Amino acid sequence: MKFSFVFIFSLLCASVSMAQSTKGLTGKPDTSYSTYSAFRSTAKQYPDIRIVREKKFPSVKESRGLVYCRVGKRDLRIDAFQPAKKRSSGYPAVLIVHGGGWRSGNRTQHIPLAQHLADAGFASFTVEYRLSTEALYPAAVHDVKAALRWMRANAKKFNIDSSKIAITGFSAGGELAAFVGTTSGMARFEVGECNRSQSSDVQAIVDIDGTLSFVHPESGEGDDRKSTSAATYWFGYGKAENPDLWKDASPLTHAANNKAPVLFLNSSVERMHAGRDDFRKVLNANGVYSEVFTFENSPHSFCLFEPWFDPTVQHITRFLNQVFAKK
Repeated sequence: MKFSFVFIFSLLCASVSMAQSTKGLTGKPDTSYSTYSAFRSTAKQYPDIRIVREKKFPSVKESRGLVYCRVGKRDLRIDAFQPAKKRSSGYPAVLIVHGGGWRSGNRTQHIPLAQHLADAGFASFTVEYRLSTEALYPAAVHDVKAALRWMRANAKKFNIDSSKIAITGFSAGGELAAFVGTTSGMARFEVGECNRSQSSDVQAIVDIDGTLSFVHPESGEGDDRKSTSAATYWFGYGKAENPDLWKDASPLTHAANNKAPVLFLNSSVERMHAGRDDFRKVLNANGVYSEVFTFENSPHSFCLFEPWFDPTVQHITRFLNQVFAKK
């Protein structure tokens, strides 16, 4: 009887310890990561950097604050930047996903990138998604896929060629971009009623310093010794508590499912692109094209600042023109 009680008590303790944590669901925006906060931190080591400002292009038509999906009473918003000149075949499109550790950051940080890409001939969109202060994984994945479906549903309005849609993202946004791309066609990640008749598939991926694996030896995610890590907040579990979830949420796990060409734009901070080389081995084995360009002696937030912003735009433009021309 004593043994049975101890055994049952142990099972109960184990189930409690494995309960998903909701302590990060504060319901309040986390504004700790912004372009300005990144600038203040980065400028200590790189004093000559410059923040890239928004720029009005005569060639670009803008529509901001559009609702792409409603989740309960929550409106999710997106900004559109499209070439002003109409084209009968439509323009290739790019969805841009911001970073901030799945917890902070804002879509407006990449408005300059969207403006420059639109000037280069791409219908470009900056997307809001639910962060870990509001909803745990995989809510952000559901949101980004809903945004892609919305783009296809509104292809005529924004003059989009629906057969040529790319996704790009920086840091946590790069991870999301890679994950959304590698999970194309997986019904379990297509959640919600927003434009469900449309596809969320992408035809190209640009991962800007986003991790490819949460469980790779190179990964810096999951160290909760001093404070709760960004991924732990997002998943609601520490790495040791639910390793299967951490693995399943990694783009590398689903790399064999990916058919879209991938461009990796990386800083010199190695841990920020954990799993990239193994990811590329899977792509190579499956005949999927990929490229890597690393900005030497660059900080993690390189794409937000000059002197790296213009080359970032150039690399993305060249890559997308190349793969879409082949398509």
